[in-house]
Amino acid sequence: MSVLASKSFLFSTLKTLGLLYLFFVVGLFLDSFYMVKVTKNAQFYATALMLIVFFITFFNVPKRIKEQMINAVLIGFFGEYLFSIVLGMYTYRLENIPHYIPFGHAFVYIAVLYFSKASSIKIRRLQIEKFLTITIIIYATIFLIFKNDVFGFVMTVATLVILRNRSKERLFYLTMYASVVILELVGTYYKCWFWPTTAWNVVSFLPSANPPSGISLFYFLLDLGTLWLYKQRHREAWQRMKNIRNLNIRLKN
Repeated sequence: MSVLASKSFLFSTLKTLGLLYLFFVVGLFLDSFYMVKVTKNAQFYATALMLIVFFITFFNVPKRIKEQMINAVLIGFFGEYLFSIVLGMYTYRLENIPHYIPFGHAFVYIAVLYFSKASSIKIRRLQIEKFLTITIIIYATIFLIFKNDVFGFVMTVATLVILRNRSKERLFYLTMYASVVILELVGTYYKCWFWPTTAWNVVSFLPSANPPSGISLFYFLLDLGTLWLYKQRHREAWQRMKNIRNLNIRLKN
């Protein structure tokens, strides 16, 4: 059964976010401090599993999604080197960029995209958005109070403010926020990477938790970049789709 066509909320959620979060737990375990005790090749095993999952997914999605996955990997490589190596925003266990990370970005992007586009999810969009917004506010506030996570709280507020006027993308980005929370909690627990005690280890007035709560704000740059690259390569098709969408809106009104 197609995820997008399914009318089962549970099926759509488990087939997208359920598998994604399970992969976080299993995949990152291979690069965890547990595995380091038994092998020096922990990152290699994590990368091998990531590539297997990536290509299984890649060969089972439409051409348009394939292109977006490739774009996400390319932007992921650039973003990781910029934010981790150049800017020192966070540091991986071996102070490198594990090869599984950029491919993982693409996997997260596609899983969240399919979840937010599924029919069974869209008909519950408003309820899900409300639930996620409340949960995000509670989560960021708890981190602010108990972990002095000013950096994460500021990014969370910025995220919610930006999404106020982006109703079409709100479900996708709120889901991305929640997914990044799970990813970061698992990754930092396994000690695959860590965040400094202040933003970029430089901005002293922005103390940070490990991980900061609202770091998904930077993941949005990956999402926007992936979509921008696709639009640039398919300008006519994208404009045609926008025209059809605007026509449908006018007909409904």
